[in-house]
Amino acid sequence: MSNTPMAASPLTRAVLEIDEYASGLGWDQPARLFALVDTARLRAQEPSLAAQLGLEDEPETTGLTPIEQDEISTDKPLDEFLATIAWPDAVAGCALTVERLMLPPSAEAQVPQDLSEARLAKWVAEHPERQEVRMTVAVLRDGNRESALRLREKDSATEVLTGPDLVPGLADALAATFAD
Repeated sequence: MSNTPMAASPLTRAVLEIDEYASGLGWDQPARLFALVDTARLRAQEPSLAAQLGLEDEPETTGLTPIEQDEISTDKPLDEFLATIAWPDAVAGCALTVERLMLPPSAEAQVPQDLSEARLAKWVAEHPERQEVRMTVAVLRDGNRESALRLREKDSATEVLTGPDLVPGLADALAATFAD
């Protein structure tokens, strides 16, 4: 289904699969939330759902299957929305893909102090060095994390940056959805 590297961990493959899916939808999309479920467990416990997802003929017996959740509410900030989520035991992890504007580290010293959130967002949106980025961040119940970053100006699967600590704040917020 995807062009993700076979040597990558199941979590990295899931993050890259979600990134590829989001890329196919284009830019300027809303945030999307995914449950990550163990593929073998899904096949065994939910064969009809596995068939709907096209997993019955997959040769791989290990891995994670991303399942997109209902649309994320735009009525509240993302961090507040994430604080309302609790996952059933069958969910091994979760992932979120979201687009944001970001500045290079060299611009941090230029950020005006004491701006409201709205004024800061406007300042960043008008900054000449701003870049649009799609972040896909995933966490597992066991604490493992992975992220993929794709810049709009380098919108190619070969230009996607991956790593466990690329978006630590978002990873922490997702991990908190598994807290008891």
